[in-house]
Amino acid sequence: MKRASLAVLAAFRLCASAQAQDASESAVPLAVSKSAQLLTGDTWRDGDHLFRLYGVQSCLRGTSAEEPNGNKIDCGNTSLAHLAALFDSAAVTCQPIGHALDKAVFVVCGAQLNGETIDVGTALIATGYAFAATTAKGKAVNENYLVAEINAKMKRAGLWGTTFQHPVQLLLSQGLEKQQ
Repeated sequence: MKRASLAVLAAFRLCASAQAQDASESAVPLAVSKSAQLLTGDTWRDGDHLFRLYGVQSCLRGTSAEEPNGNKIDCGNTSLAHLAALFDSAAVTCQPIGHALDKAVFVVCGAQLNGETIDVGTALIATGYAFAATTAKGKAVNENYLVAEINAKMKRAGLWGTTFQHPVQLLLSQGLEKQQ
């Protein structure tokens, strides 16, 4: 678990240091294949490429969430399952917007559901199965995602109906421990 947490911390830091592509270099949108290998609730591998949802932080795999009945679940696997369900039930197209230091491509994705296009990050966060990513200083990467997270929390949607350690707070505290 510690190794996985460190990997997620590295991904978290990379998200904060992403370099947006110049408008003149904007990449062509790409469809997520049904054979994509999901790694976390916000990261997947498709062929030789690693993709990460920009501005989204999934729950960390190996961390627990406790349901009201006392049942413990793996918080990260729950986030992963909801990303998988969305990818399985909709045609998802992503727009690359930058690269992380680990060569992952940051993407913003839309899913076609019932004739409507929904933002994948907003859908995951608004339903309570992902969170608004922040910079290392704790500022939301995407303010709209923060609003969606606050609404999900108020409604006790998804993981907000459980007791868990917020992944952003966990990553920020781990980052502080490493600096000391």
